Amino acid sequence: MDDVPSRIEHTVLGPETTPNDVRTLLDEASEYGLRACIPPCYLEMASEYTPEVELATVIGFPHGNNTPEVKAQEAVDAVEAGADELDMVVNVGRLKAGDDDAVQEDIEAVVAATTQPVKVIIETPLLTDEEKHRASQLVAEAGADFLKTATGFGGGGATVPDVELMSEYLPVKASGGVGSWADAEAMFEAGAARIGASSGDKIAQEYVDQREE
Repeated sequence: MDDVPSRIEHTVLGPETTPNDVRTLLDEASEYGLRACIPPCYLEMASEYTPEVELATVIGFPHGNNTPEVKAQEAVDAVEAGADELDMVVNVGRLKAGDDDAVQEDIEAVVAATTQPVKVIIETPLLTDEEKHRASQLVAEAGADFLKTATGFGGGGATVPDVELMSEYLPVKASGGVGSWADAEAMFEAGAARIGASSGDKIAQEYVDQREE
């Protein structure tokens, strides 16, 4: 897995995230060859600070219950500010209510707003297995590029069974609670194409260390 660093999205998305926090994360991402996932408000600064780092940002974060029109405009603004990829949150309430058409239309609005890759966070800790299957199918039918497990703010994170389930539909970004190379390796082996982690630098260093043993 020589491409491991490029499959890790080093992440800082907390409510107290400062510009300096983002610069520190970008320095680490640049050092290890990682991608970065940052708040939308810092995209312009980040794209100028480390133009070599691929940038993802979030749409409708963290609850996903913005209107489709607002999410679509967020996507347009994010791409104009320098985002290379977009991680949008599904409307969990609509999904749980069985309003599948509204869920799919919400995703389609963001997909249609940009040519950049769209990952859809289905917030697996809040869903039953039936809902995970249904959400994954809707995301695939809406034309998104990736499924993503969780925001990290919904009471849980990525699990091996969820990654296995979701990877039946689309490439998966495993995010939430992935804090070590052992965790990341388990997710990759379960079928994850990407890892999202606030400790991406630690994971990358542990990966390098075990290769050198």
